[in-house]
Formats: sequence, structure tokens, C-alpha cells
Amino acid sequence: MRQTDCTRRLYKEALKQAATDPKTGQIDMEILMTGLSATSRAKRAELAKFIMQSLTAGKKTLKMGELYDLCREGFTDGFTQPQFEMSVRDLLDEGKIIQTSNRQIRLKDI
Repeated sequence: MRQTDCTRRLYKEALKQAATDPKTGQIDMEILMTGLSATSRAKRAELAKFIMQSLTAGKKTLKMGELYDLCREGFTDGFTQPQFEMSVRDLLDEGKIIQTSNRQIRLKDI
């Protein structure tokens, strides 16, 4: 009986440490399944949406650095370089944008 209680406590503590979202302090089981918290996924989706809006409203083709700078200036919630790159990768995977060989990003022709 004691071993079972100890095992259960250790399991709960390990789960808590592995699945706690550092931004919210809440246990998020998505972290264990996907490696990303719900907060991180939501931010990534918002950044991707901002990238699409920026390309639609302004220049249709931008160099990666120009697009990054544009997002830095206009996206109200802060982000990191890897978050930006993952958002661009998501849009590439969805077929919404195209990346040329000289690191330019443009909207996909319809």
C-alpha cells in the first residue's frame, strides 16, 4: 500500500513537471502529445494570420528579413525568431505562401 501511494505521488509530480505550461502555470496535456502548449500554438496561429494579412495588404513578395521586421513592427504580441519561422513553415505547409530560392516569401497564386 505504501509503495503504491509513493508511486502515485511520483507519477503526479512527474506529470506536473512535464506538462506545466510555463506561461500559464496550468497543466496542459497537449505539451506531452505535441511538444507545444496551447498558448504557443495559439500565438503561432495568430502570427501566421498576421503574416497573411501583411502580404495581402501590402507588397505581395517580401524577403524573409523584411517580413520578419514587418512582423516585429506590427504584431502587438512579442515573438521569437523560432516562432516566426514555425509560423512561416505552417503557411508553407498549408500551401498559402511560397518561398523562392533567394529567401523571398510571396502569396501563392490562385
